[in-house]
Amino acid sequence: MDTILDFFHHLHAPLMALAIVTVCILRMIHLMILYPTFLTPLRALPTPLNRSWARGNYTNPTASPISQLQHWRAKFPNAGLIRYYLPGNQERVLVTSVEALNDILVTKASHFTKPMAVRKRLSYITGNGLLLSEGGVHKTQRRALTPAFSFRHVKELYPIFWRQAMKMADCIESDMTTNIGKGIEVVEVRKWATRATLDIIGLAGLGHDFGSLQNPDNEILRQYQRMRQEPSRVETLLEGLLSFILPYFDRVVSMLPTRRATIIVEASQCIRALCGKLVQDKKKQNCERLEGQCDIATVALKSGVFTDSELVDQMMTFLAAGHGTTSHALQWTVYALCKHPGVQERLRAEIRYHLGSPINLNRAVSASDIDGLEYLQAVCSETLRLYPPVPTTTRKSLHETMLGGYPIPKGTLFTISPAVINVDPALWGPDSEIFDPERWIGKGRANSGGSRSHHAFLTFLQGPRSCIGATFARGELACLVAALVGRFQMELEDPKKNEELTKRGVGAAPADGVRVKFKLVDI
Repeated sequence: MDTILDFFHHLHAPLMALAIVTVCILRMIHLMILYPTFLTPLRALPTPLNRSWARGNYTNPTASPISQLQHWRAKFPNAGLIRYYLPGNQERVLVTSVEALNDILVTKASHFTKPMAVRKRLSYITGNGLLLSEGGVHKTQRRALTPAFSFRHVKELYPIFWRQAMKMADCIESDMTTNIGKGIEVVEVRKWATRATLDIIGLAGLGHDFGSLQNPDNEILRQYQRMRQEPSRVETLLEGLLSFILPYFDRVVSMLPTRRATIIVEASQCIRALCGKLVQDKKKQNCERLEGQCDIATVALKSGVFTDSELVDQMMTFLAAGHGTTSHALQWTVYALCKHPGVQERLRAEIRYHLGSPINLNRAVSASDIDGLEYLQAVCSETLRLYPPVPTTTRKSLHETMLGGYPIPKGTLFTISPAVINVDPALWGPDSEIFDPERWIGKGRANSGGSRSHHAFLTFLQGPRSCIGATFARGELACLVAALVGRFQMELEDPKKNEELTKRGVGAAPADGVRVKFKLVDI
């Protein structure tokens, strides 16, 4: 009897292992072959023809993911929705029509949410603040924070934007003088853009000066730089392999204990601790001192809506989103101006005519001074259109619904891409992919760029989840661009180079940080 039991005991482990392997193989066959080909309820949607198990529909290794999305929108007839597959055969639906966008972002916004895996990954960078909150919690938080982003209050912040923009220009000029003495130097724009925007959100958003422009080694800047490190080839390969094996378990993949993941967690904890200290410092101030302040942190504190931990989350959100995306936008603007020297010269002429020579640019500047520069506003709007700092975002359906005439099951993942919508010829005309600030100049064009729908410009999204800081970001970007263009002539280190984008933190920035030859403009 014991011999028989021993036999089955020894047989148990191999059988279990075989059963597990069999289940995994069957699961992969289901996910890789049966589901996308025969079983998906979305099979009626138009789909790119070429698909591989490993790369999904991304079969062109030389094309960027964004350019592939743009290609599919242009080449595949569709009624507003295109089904496609990510590496590992993960099913997605690209939204291409303003009608479907209106449903997802406005009329049925409560029926869609950010996927949990996305929220988990972003939470290390942004905290669980306004960007990641959902439903009633999001409504309450947005209502409490709105006074800090009111039109009137943002206009009062322009002097802060301008002072920091001029300080950035001063630092660049000082470096040029110290390092070369010839008035010319190759500058990595990302370095200065990140430091300037971090100081601006610190002062205007939190009432605290990080001093990043003067001290590039300060703690919070160093931690954000650690977060933005590119993954190693091994980490990229490992994540890609596991995404292929476990295509619908990306939350598990995002929690892999890789070296980069460990660094991100450590950096997040350091930033959270710093934000916690700022919250406590704010709470120690008496009511009279807080009364005249209207930065984000003070508004959130006075609202009484947030616990201390939630206040820290809001600070992390606006620190990360507030400096990262505007830094990316400034880099893209400099890149575009270098690619279009005629635009740069015209912009410089406008800035110097209205604001004075580089020597006199240190005078006080108001919101009306900056907002009144028509060509500056057009250049910034065109950059934000053609190079959106956050080129894609994702939504997940919470219920079965109809969209674009198609039945959509619960759990469907949608790709909403400003980088696709913002260059759609049906909305922007045949020159939609050309950098042309003129499209924003003329009667009724300052806010629309001459587009055929208010959903055509999707950089800040639309509806109840639109960017609360859009006016803040526009004003900040305009001041930074005016300070640089008014003082420097800029040329790419390699004029023939076409910039690639890379994922950095919350958004996407130029891969090399935009390496530019700066030359002081003659007085």
